[in-house]
Amino acid sequence: MEWAPGARYCALVGDFNGWSPTENCAREGHFGHDDYGYWFIILEDKLRDGEKPDELYFQQYNYIDDYDKGDSGVPIEEIFKKANDEYWEPGEDRFIKNRYEIPAKLYEQIFGPNGPQTLEELEEIPDAETRYKAWKEQHKDDLPSNTPCYDVIDNGKEYDIFNVVLDPVSQEKFRAKKPPLAYWLETRKGRQAWLKKYSPCIPHGSKYRVYFNTPSGPLERVPAWATYVQPDAEGEQAFAIHWDPPPEYAYKWKNSRPKVPKSLRIYECHVGISGSEPKISSFSDFIEKVLPHVKEAGYNTIQLIGVIEHKDYFTVGYRATNLYAVSSRYGTPDDFKRLVDEAHGLGLLVFLDIVHSYSAADEMVGLSLFDGTNDCYFHTGKRGHHKYWGTRMFKYGDLDVLHFLLSNLNWWPTEYQIDGFHFHSLSSMMYTHNGFASFTGDLEEYCNQYVDKDALLYLILANEILHALHPDIITIAEDATFYPGLCEPTSQGGLGFDYCVNLSVSEMWSSFLETVPDHDWSMTKIVNTLMGNRKFADKTLVYAENHNQSISGGRSFAEILFGEIRDGSHDTEKLLLRGCSLHKMIRLITLTIGGRAYLNFMGNEFGHPERVEFPMPSNNFSFSLAKRRWDLLAKEGLHRNLFIFDKDLMNLDENERVLTRVLLSIHHVNDDNMVIAYLRGPLLFVFNFHPTDSYEGYRIGVEEAGEYQLVLNTDEIKYGGQGLIKDDQYLRKTISKRGDGLRNCLEVPMPSRTAQVYKLSRILRI
Repeated sequence: MEWAPGARYCALVGDFNGWSPTENCAREGHFGHDDYGYWFIILEDKLRDGEKPDELYFQQYNYIDDYDKGDSGVPIEEIFKKANDEYWEPGEDRFIKNRYEIPAKLYEQIFGPNGPQTLEELEEIPDAETRYKAWKEQHKDDLPSNTPCYDVIDNGKEYDIFNVVLDPVSQEKFRAKKPPLAYWLETRKGRQAWLKKYSPCIPHGSKYRVYFNTPSGPLERVPAWATYVQPDAEGEQAFAIHWDPPPEYAYKWKNSRPKVPKSLRIYECHVGISGSEPKISSFSDFIEKVLPHVKEAGYNTIQLIGVIEHKDYFTVGYRATNLYAVSSRYGTPDDFKRLVDEAHGLGLLVFLDIVHSYSAADEMVGLSLFDGTNDCYFHTGKRGHHKYWGTRMFKYGDLDVLHFLLSNLNWWPTEYQIDGFHFHSLSSMMYTHNGFASFTGDLEEYCNQYVDKDALLYLILANEILHALHPDIITIAEDATFYPGLCEPTSQGGLGFDYCVNLSVSEMWSSFLETVPDHDWSMTKIVNTLMGNRKFADKTLVYAENHNQSISGGRSFAEILFGEIRDGSHDTEKLLLRGCSLHKMIRLITLTIGGRAYLNFMGNEFGHPERVEFPMPSNNFSFSLAKRRWDLLAKEGLHRNLFIFDKDLMNLDENERVLTRVLLSIHHVNDDNMVIAYLRGPLLFVFNFHPTDSYEGYRIGVEEAGEYQLVLNTDEIKYGGQGLIKDDQYLRKTISKRGDGLRNCLEVPMPSRTAQVYKLSRILRI
């Protein structure tokens, strides 16, 4: 089935029919084309030589699920005999085999050739009581039977037809009997039996396209619902691949989905660049090398970008062409199933970066001009094109487009057991100006004529349907405009997302590192940006840097901090210490203030020294920067130290539940001393961002009196620090003096550019 309202003729062409546009085409009339633009092509599997077709009308083949159920080879006659011997009592099977006998006889008596021809011949129908007494008189000499017995129970009251009930004994007997599902299931044959009797019309691995005859001429397109596509086959026109392996080769799931954790620590990945070699890595490479690393690093979720099929590799997958297909450059659909299954086996959730906010403008592979018209899936005119990116904008008000996109959301968790979605660039779809406008936070900016109400309705439907069909699924919204109600329940007028991304944080850190001298960093701005909209504090996802800093033409933090070291033009040791300190502090404060979920892009946890640059004409299609330097983790030094710190940071959240605890307030922000301190549960976090000044006994207010144990120190030698805080300073006792508006205070040592985490280990009652 294909939706192409602008086409006049539709056929399926492929190597299975010699690419003939006439052999497998839609039939004339409503059996081949409906009034809504859907085309239907019936493809019949062929009966193999020497085989006979099934005779029983209820014979079913379980063609998709539980492939082998019913392939026992037991004849249907034997199953019937077994059911009669074990299940049905004598006489009961007559009503099962002849369940249409009574209505057929009634129909014949009234409308048959011997029935009444006129109303006069029909005569008056006797009342129910008369008919019942006549029936009893007729059957008074019948032999005893095990069939259910109907009788009249009026309890001495005036006769009422509704008192004709089933005999209580028969009724109880019937209720005690279980349905004969076991015998019915035995009559179903699995796919192995089907393939033994029939040969598929389209064999597994066949190449195919859909052929249209349109007002502008004949077209061949990759089907919109294709699940496996070769978008650029060495200069040839793209084609879909029929992926339907035999049961013995189809992937079988081994692991169940992990339970959704209370806090999400997300590891963002791109499969193609995940290897150490300058090439496109595969799903198998990712399973072997990256999944064990993610597990060791302490993350509990992976988020995959660029998995959905896209023609141009350098677009990172954000110009998707085939929304139902896994990118063939990484492997087959079964390879991707294995990746998800192995991740689940390690206790990792799997999220997918989904792009429904726009689509690639490619006409040969994607949906643009799919049926020869400009308004099939997309708006016409300027509104149908992104203001700056050259992509096509979906027509969310069209019911068939909604059906296509909503079905796509259901496809991934159903077919591939995906656990969540990251909705990319929602501002591009929610506004007709694609989000490229200034926003001050005024409510009018979210309710004016530039808001695409159809897009908002689609997002509400998406969250409603996903959470109804898959209750444990997680949806994350990426919206630069901070649309109000983004994470509010749909029942209260919100869009229904589980998390929203605070995009301002990474922009702030990039700005500080590249343009602001260390002495001029504003602690107030850091806190305000990290706090974001406190209304959604428990639904915010934050990251210090994600793939945007490494891929989208920018530089990763490590490249900014350590780039000059590689040039050898400055004091290497001094720059190394500064870069290492800030790299750790930025991650620590972002995770512990930001919200309930944290994200990190692959490799940034150990300070990957190079940006990502995909092969493209500007670099002569080089893969030299389209990889990850995993070898750095095997060497002692900077990158190994940063990885150990990030691992301990993830363990801190795992053990102390940092992300799930309520952040009441930031009670100490000193712009002059460049110090920030705050409490989260029993943990006290202190940061000294000053590039030169250290403090021996800096007073920080705390509420509970007692002993505080240092549990994480960015200045430890194993993290690449100087180890200025000695072991005898790890345990600190409170002083009975008010500080920062709290009842007690703590004097802590704070070397420059360091951060510490203290835990209340013993409470003192006074």
